[in-house]
Amino acid sequence: MLSRIGLREGLMRVATLTLAGITAGCATVGQEQFDTEVAALRAEIERSSSGSDSRTDAQLAQLEARLEAQLDGLARGLSALESEFDVTVQRLATAVRFDMPVYFGFDRAALRPEALPVLGRFAGVVTEYYPDALLTVEGFTDSSGSAEYNLALGQRRAEAVQRYLVESENLSANRVRAVSYGEDTGRLVAPGQAGPDAGWQNRRVVVVIEHLEYEPTASAVAEGAF
Repeated sequence: MLSRIGLREGLMRVATLTLAGITAGCATVGQEQFDTEVAALRAEIERSSSGSDSRTDAQLAQLEARLEAQLDGLARGLSALESEFDVTVQRLATAVRFDMPVYFGFDRAALRPEALPVLGRFAGVVTEYYPDALLTVEGFTDSSGSAEYNLALGQRRAEAVQRYLVESENLSANRVRAVSYGEDTGRLVAPGQAGPDAGWQNRRVVVVIEHLEYEPTASAVAEGAF
């Protein structure tokens, strides 16, 4: 019989593959691709179980429904972030990067009021779909000042967002970390732009959701699906 771990890995494969389609620009879950992966998983289970567990089909059907609903909701959540707040979502190998309109004043690390709505909506998506993922807040600066100073300034900006997500949006403190890239020339949005009257696009943070995987709901575990 296919082990519980094998079933979980199969569903994670479906979730990861479908999420890649969503963040590549699809507005909804790719149904044909989803169906193909689920059909392959069913065949794998049938070969392994040889009909010895009558609960497998019912449990898999329940998990399919939960997974499809979750991915559908995730697609809507990401689309809303992109359209309402001008967020750019980029799918990486094992992570999703959110470029959000969270900018800072020149030589400042305090969050502006206009940044709070997008951070709140982002926190809602994370809470619903990635409750156990690791978040990395990346802080950036323009090129004014020394590289050493900008590294420290970027850290303060990242920590300001980290603090807000933990204290105001109730995200788990041990799953939100802050790092600084300072004036890293490879990550500048507006190269050559700096100073009090320019380069505001460079004074920002980016949030990365790492270690993506599909986790079963508590009810799925209670029902013996895994």
